[in-house]
Amino acid sequence: MILWAAVSAAAIGFVLALEIAARGYGLPGPITNQAREVIFAPKSGPLLYASMALMMVVLTWRQRFIAAGVAIGIDVVFFLVRWVFDARMMFGNGALWVLLGCAVIAVTRRTGRERVLLLKGVGLGLLLVAGRKTGDAWLLITSKTRPTVLDPYLATADHALGNPSWLVGRMVRATGPIGTQLLDWVYIQLAVAAVVVALYQLRHVGLERRFPRHHLVRTFLVIGLLGPGVYMIFPVVGPVFAYGTGAFGTGGEHWALANLWPDTPPPISTPHPMSYDEITPRNCMPSLHTAWATAIFIHSRGGPRVLRYAGTFWLIATLAATLGFGYHYGVDLIAGVVFTLTIEAALRTHDHGWDRPGIRLVAYGAAVFVALLPAYRYLSVEMARHPWVYGPLLLLAMASVIYGYVRTDRRWAAKDTPERQPERCAERQPELV
Repeated sequence: MILWAAVSAAAIGFVLALEIAARGYGLPGPITNQAREVIFAPKSGPLLYASMALMMVVLTWRQRFIAAGVAIGIDVVFFLVRWVFDARMMFGNGALWVLLGCAVIAVTRRTGRERVLLLKGVGLGLLLVAGRKTGDAWLLITSKTRPTVLDPYLATADHALGNPSWLVGRMVRATGPIGTQLLDWVYIQLAVAAVVVALYQLRHVGLERRFPRHHLVRTFLVIGLLGPGVYMIFPVVGPVFAYGTGAFGTGGEHWALANLWPDTPPPISTPHPMSYDEITPRNCMPSLHTAWATAIFIHSRGGPRVLRYAGTFWLIATLAATLGFGYHYGVDLIAGVVFTLTIEAALRTHDHGWDRPGIRLVAYGAAVFVALLPAYRYLSVEMARHPWVYGPLLLLAMASVIYGYVRTDRRWAAKDTPERQPERCAERQPELV
């Protein structure tokens, strides 16, 4: 309870700070934007329903059917009203109303452990929604407070990896509209894919009346909390903005160094910070889409074969989208993988009482991630001039963190297995008697 209270207080304070910061720039913050979605058309209906699904893990099946029915009924009413007034069409208000309604029910109609469990479920769903809104506010702040970006440094360092964004960008273009639309859908619906994996992990909460020790939502939230802080340290807009026409041809050529992406890799030259507009987010380093997709892949390993295949597909498709749409450089993806594994290791180590193997892994992953940033900044020219040296070194650094995580995870699994044996023996004992 103390931990949940501390996390809730920190989250509320963080959201309030972002609201104040956004208001300082004359724009609505995350609280205002979320409050508007109680009545007005939401930005993402699937995300709201995914959040409601997370909340429903604490409900019985009868309560789940009632909650889903109420949400759909409310959305039908909103749909008809918007159709009559020719307003923007989007579903999701019903899911948000159900979330808020369950919070009211928890406070007014539940007591003791049942109240706590329902409030945890509501908090889990609202955290996913709030994470999206706070992320939007973070991106706004990065564009307003970081007038210069460091894209030339990453574009130069990317020569060590063979300029993967330019290569994959041409491949995606060659697939035509079908491949582009598929990757765009995967890229946008990343949170929904995470909820599918999380629902599998939390499927027994309704019966056991408690949450598991570790699940995907924890990792997702920590990634979303820490990642934007790195954006402020290493602001980057991405190849399609710095070397192209902007996303969907939105006029980025007015700020770009040259219109090169994805046809011609940038020449190797001495990099320098470049000015960019106050609208485009500086959200490349590290690639959080890669980080979240990596987390989905890791947590899907414990599921059935279909879920494991889906996790693998989502990781590969997300990597292809981040590079193929020109949103990230190859070095961003390496940093994103190391970033996720370090966070995942820290959360798992906390659950295991900060044992020595876990501490070593967290320290090593953090050291590799911290080393990557100054290397990209100050050794980019050397990387470009000696790609056969630095390219393998970058991949080896990432692979070493992956290997360390897999090895430590196996130790944790071997350590946890004996703990389950007495429980299983105790369950069988009455049958033997």
